[in-house]
Amino acid sequence: MNVKYILLAAGALMALPMAAQETYQDTKLVENELNGTARYVGMGGAMEALGADISTMQTNPAGIGLFRKSQFTLSGGFVSQSDVHNPLRYQNAQIKIDGDATKASFDQVGFVWAMRNGHSSFLNFGFNYHKSRNFDQILTTANLLNKASLNKLSALKYNEGLSENGSMAWNGVDDAYAQLIKPQDVSGKSLMDYYNGSMFLFGQCQYGYIGEYDFNISGNINDRIFLGATFGIHDVNYRSNKYYTEDLEKVNNEDLQSNNWESLRIDGTGYDIKLGAIFRPIADSPFRIGLYVNTPVFYDLTQRSSLEVNLTQPQSNNGQSSTNGGAYDFKVYTPWKFGVSLGHTVGDYLALGATYEYSDYKHIDNRINEGSQYDPWTDSFYDDSSSDDEMNQDTKLNLKGVHTVKLGVEVKPVPAFAIRAGYNYVSPQFNKGAFRDGSIQSPGVGYATSADYTNWKATHRATLGIGYTISNFFLDAAYQYSATSGDFYPFMPYENKNNAEYNNVADATKVNFHRHQVLFTLGYKF
Repeated sequence: MNVKYILLAAGALMALPMAAQETYQDTKLVENELNGTARYVGMGGAMEALGADISTMQTNPAGIGLFRKSQFTLSGGFVSQSDVHNPLRYQNAQIKIDGDATKASFDQVGFVWAMRNGHSSFLNFGFNYHKSRNFDQILTTANLLNKASLNKLSALKYNEGLSENGSMAWNGVDDAYAQLIKPQDVSGKSLMDYYNGSMFLFGQCQYGYIGEYDFNISGNINDRIFLGATFGIHDVNYRSNKYYTEDLEKVNNEDLQSNNWESLRIDGTGYDIKLGAIFRPIADSPFRIGLYVNTPVFYDLTQRSSLEVNLTQPQSNNGQSSTNGGAYDFKVYTPWKFGVSLGHTVGDYLALGATYEYSDYKHIDNRINEGSQYDPWTDSFYDDSSSDDEMNQDTKLNLKGVHTVKLGVEVKPVPAFAIRAGYNYVSPQFNKGAFRDGSIQSPGVGYATSADYTNWKATHRATLGIGYTISNFFLDAAYQYSATSGDFYPFMPYENKNNAEYNNVADATKVNFHRHQVLFTLGYKF
């Protein structure tokens, strides 16, 4: 495998104030899933130029300008992970890992109020809630360790001086192991011992969501140009429980195990603005082009975590444990998003859509809170922050621009019945050889209570849908299948060119994430 050589700097290191986020956690906040009304999902979300669906409010707000009647919609269904054969059940005194593969999901509710303000012009207002990210995921894996271990990584960091006072490279995991494997003075220098590992087992349940509340104003000019703006509020509710165990070398001819339990939650809010336009370049043609831009989501978040680490000898029932954890506030500004879309209809029986989006994940801005500042002009206080340069540099090294392609088609064999299909491709967000660097001087590392990471690859989505209209009511249903694979690592790689005894490299373990969604929408036009 390709291994990045990591240079661990020694010596006294400056502490950074307060806290910021970490690259691999950031990706959970940036990536949006395909969700909304069943019509939107059934067409693969490729409606940013076609418009006239309430879910376009979340991407190209000009799509709401194509409404000629007011509308209310309500959507929900079920989400199921297919690569989980049994529920995941682990529990200790503090942390419960309890995951089921299938869950109900409330996904969308919203309305559009259409008002005519001219012979062929409308001014429309809308509100929509949708679940932009569903965090539900169960991940389990196991693999061999060739004399590598998590406690060995902590020992290497300690012995290289990264445990010095004020170091933000020394985190909760490292401190927990240092409490169990006491550093000792050797030849006048304090050194930390370690135990080599032979294999590991990992289990994680993620759950929660990001709920997006969008407020829209849009309209059209002579049925040729459509303009719109959306103000969005994002509500983050992320939860994760993990279990990680290693079989270590024998001590006094008895097996030794290391067991790590982590509970983590991220809560907070963010806001963004979306601007969009749709125009018909040919007056007597339904062909249209959509353009849109979404500002960064400006997140203000709080993370809370707890960790318990055990070193046990099962045969004699000997063991010791250490706990760690904490809470901190931070800010993350996601990158800008740009999109272009094409749409065309043939009569009232065929609609075709295609959308391309781009967002450069390298430009995620992790920010450090620096406390409240007073604004004399407004006679009020506000939270000031600055960019976390160390973590932002890590983000630039590990992440890249993400391209999203969405294709969709709708066919109506009869006016009241529609058949839909769609496809999405989302390019990988991680660079080749990316890793979660636990040696950089950032609060995102210092407040960490785990070390694992997964480099997810491209995502493919396939969708199908149907719809039926009777009078002013309509009922839509959609099915979505999404698939992605990745490389899981229990901790960052470390390789010593001069002494192989200090190598600490875990090979990649292949993992998959396959999800099925069934979605229903009930709507009313008035």
